[in-house]
Amino acid sequence: MSITLSDQDQSIPRTAAYGAVSHPATAEMSRKITAAPDAAADSGTVPVAAAGHDRPELQQALEEIVGSGIAGITLRVHDERGEWVGSAGVSELGGTAEPPVDGHVRIGSNTKTFIATLVLQLVAEGRTGLDAPVADHLPELGLDERVTVRMLLQHTSGIFNFTGEYYEDGTFAPGIPATTAGKEWVDNRFRTYQPEDLVRLALSRPARFEPGAGWSYSNTNYVLARLLIEKVARRPLAQEMQRLILGPLGLTGTVAPAAQTGIPEPHAHAYYRYEDGGQEKTVDVTRHNPSWISSGGDMISTTRDLHTFLSALTSGKLVPAELLAEMCTPHPTPIPGMGYGLGVFLQDTGRGGTLVTHNGGAAGHAAMMFSTPDGSRTLTAALNYVDDAALSLAVPFQKATQRLVDEVFCGGRTDPAQPTG
Repeated sequence: MSITLSDQDQSIPRTAAYGAVSHPATAEMSRKITAAPDAAADSGTVPVAAAGHDRPELQQALEEIVGSGIAGITLRVHDERGEWVGSAGVSELGGTAEPPVDGHVRIGSNTKTFIATLVLQLVAEGRTGLDAPVADHLPELGLDERVTVRMLLQHTSGIFNFTGEYYEDGTFAPGIPATTAGKEWVDNRFRTYQPEDLVRLALSRPARFEPGAGWSYSNTNYVLARLLIEKVARRPLAQEMQRLILGPLGLTGTVAPAAQTGIPEPHAHAYYRYEDGGQEKTVDVTRHNPSWISSGGDMISTTRDLHTFLSALTSGKLVPAELLAEMCTPHPTPIPGMGYGLGVFLQDTGRGGTLVTHNGGAAGHAAMMFSTPDGSRTLTAALNYVDDAALSLAVPFQKATQRLVDEVFCGGRTDPAQPTG
């Protein structure tokens, strides 16, 4: 197996602040954020070795996850015992250094939670409504007028997923060359896609169902949400994200990269395995152009920033209580024990508890976010691994997720007789 390292790079500048918050609803949220004990105040680094001695069961879980095929993992837990941070595995194939405990990672579909929060903040400012037709804001796209803002955030619009649709009969309808496309994705990984073009491709395909008549996870919904944000805010997504979330929370490690290929240091490396002329190759894809997934999963963050964001969100410091309740009201999904709200999954732990969560993977990087509904206990994690078109590590990733949830939220390992994936 050969390993090909990419030398293409484009640095990502830190986003500057974009002025003071002036809308009354946003100003009230800003006061809550400022009062939050966790907001941007946790700037120290927890020694990994010391943390590992305090919570040996968590360190053991990380070692077992690496043993399942994941290259590296870092974990951050906040609970009644304080903060614990640990890591295992390697930052780079062929190396010995562990992943940086607060390194940058492409967070994949955790981006959707940021986007949904931003939309709800604009709802709070009166710039749109959850049940407003999206076509009222984006008439140029020719959307079905029955599709509402709520349906985008809830994945109930029925709009085709531009990265490809998996149907119940096992068939797959491809979209753009995404990470399920093997060499084609590798060859196109520095191409720039415009959000409008991704949406138009999706709208050219048959809808999966009538608006509101079902549930199907679609990245197109969140690219439309991005276009909606930019239309009603009259500024680019990155600026609005800075104004309402990143700036107030002090999330200096979080980036909405658009088409920039770089990732800030420090970071673990991400890889992709594919077939080329009958030969298996593995390429370093840490740097690639994330416009192929756009706001369906393009953001970069750290476990520290994800904790700060998620705890602020679930404890009511980012959106008003009535909108947070809407966000955390689950709509049924085909996934056992999982409902979907507005940009978050609501997971039944099977032990009488509920977690607010989202996970996501993006070409060899992945991230996890879990919180109790009141934000008092959180788990955030970052993973690096070798991705491929067959999604070979999907099951180990699911098992890793369940193992960590069991340890942090359920008091220990699941009964071995019970499924963990």
